[in-house]
Amino acid sequence: MITYEITSQVRSDLTEAYEAYMRNRHIDDVLGTGYFASASFSRSTEGRYRIRYYAFDQAALDTYLKERAAELRKHFSEQFPEGVELTRENWAVIQYWPTKGA
Repeated sequence: MITYEITSQVRSDLTEAYEAYMRNRHIDDVLGTGYFASASFSRSTEGRYRIRYYAFDQAALDTYLKERAAELRKHFSEQFPEGVELTRENWAVIQYWPTKGA
């Protein structure tokens, strides 16, 4: 499995709108492309967030980045033209240990 991770630092006056947009629109749009199995949205401190999209494989992520990412990033930047700093990283899961019952 491949993890596509986006970390965001959001200006304090935008956090409420950012959370609503991510929860009610953007994450669903990304998952709706069909290239990801699931996603998680987390906050560590006020204004600092992490979104993890779990791609089916590297080919799925590559296709998403080539064919769909630009349009979704454009829509995001129209909603938040300033006040949000993003970093993106890809992670390859080497091994996964589920607990019993998980």
